Amino acid sequence: MAFDSLSEKLQNVFKSLRSKGLLTEDDVKTALKEVKLALLEADVNFKVVKQFVKSVQERAVGQDVMNGLNPGQMVIKIVNEELVALMGSETTEIALRPGSEVTVIMMAGLQGAGKTTTTAKIAGKLKQKGRKPLLTACDIYRPAAIQQLQINGEKQGVEVFSMGDSHKPANIAKAAIEHARAKGFNTVILDTAGRLHVDEEMMQELQEIKEQVEVHQTILVVDAMTGQDAVNVATTFNDKIGIDGVILTKLDGDTRGGAALSIRAVTGKPLLYVGMGEKLSDLEQFYPDRMANRILGMGDVLTLIEKAQETIDEEKAKELEQKMKKAEFGFDDYLESMNQMKKMGGISSLLSMMPGIGGSQIAEIENAMDEKKMARIEGIIYSMTPKERANPSILNPSRKRRIAKGAGVDLSEVNRLVKQFEQSRKMMKQIPGLMGGKGKGRRRGGFKLPFGF
Repeated sequence: MAFDSLSEKLQNVFKSLRSKGLLTEDDVKTALKEVKLALLEADVNFKVVKQFVKSVQERAVGQDVMNGLNPGQMVIKIVNEELVALMGSETTEIALRPGSEVTVIMMAGLQGAGKTTTTAKIAGKLKQKGRKPLLTACDIYRPAAIQQLQINGEKQGVEVFSMGDSHKPANIAKAAIEHARAKGFNTVILDTAGRLHVDEEMMQELQEIKEQVEVHQTILVVDAMTGQDAVNVATTFNDKIGIDGVILTKLDGDTRGGAALSIRAVTGKPLLYVGMGEKLSDLEQFYPDRMANRILGMGDVLTLIEKAQETIDEEKAKELEQKMKKAEFGFDDYLESMNQMKKMGGISSLLSMMPGIGGSQIAEIENAMDEKKMARIEGIIYSMTPKERANPSILNPSRKRRIAKGAGVDLSEVNRLVKQFEQSRKMMKQIPGLMGGKGKGRRRGGFKLPFGF
């Protein structure tokens, strides 16, 4: 995740604070110098960092903190609260008109930010919420832009309105809205053209659309990989055409993440969603408090639960849970749990939401469970007979030799997998539920991460 490096640096700063019984003003100032450096290295806007550190310091050197029972934890609490405030305090939804009234959303951004894919992702999210969206192809310049939107629209089960590339985008937008009213769509999402950089021609086109049709929400899509450039782009778009919110893409990549901490403070506009992968389901609503928790290594269990609820088949999850409790969990179930993990975004995505797991730990686990190793495990399991997969206890030495030969691996790899499997099965029988419970927002049966993880 984008904040791995920042998270690790901040956690190291806070470890030193927690190790001290009492804090002096100098201790706080020294720690905040490290925090400042970590934020700057994460490409957070300099003015934003300066104001952030000032706000934390003013609160952290107060009498209540310095004389408290655990001043180190109090400073961490203040940093967390200021991070939340920096990113907007409250979650902001896309403003939609009620009922059958048509809401027009204009998507804008530069080429390469993932705007067309994000437009389809948003349509999918709105469809899940009960809206009837109509995707509209207004990018008449980029080769295959219309086809890309049509393919993604089909995957999301959302209709795409197109008039080809010979009409003005403003006229396409007008026709799309008329079509939406006639056919009962209540949300029109305009996928507009991007450019390689901000230019007058693009701005004029967007302004023309806004003059010709009533746009209720203008959403800017920016690439987290571009760091402070993303903030500069957001500022320019807001000044030129006015924006209502921002979607930050590629936050799952190897980026420093500073844009997420800077955009709200610099532009005054909220982050609505963050793109966490290339799949059409990889778009997360932006929660400032949850993101602050992730940055500080406190995890994000709520998002983890929501992701599980969206992707895991409830009946299969209950079935797996019962098998785990009775130690009837077989290798076929193991493969099923691996597939569920992939649907949830893979091991790195899940680990980034677990409390207390930092960047280097995630890297170690990822290394131990890379795709090649997982593929070898699949190869070993598929070399077993259905009877062997269902009942691993019958795997005697001769069977294991046959499986190793069939999978093209050394016998030691088969032995290692079987041993790990048996240990995990025993452990799972003892643990009634890794993420179980009937708490608010959870499935009644809870959910589990794939065994062994």
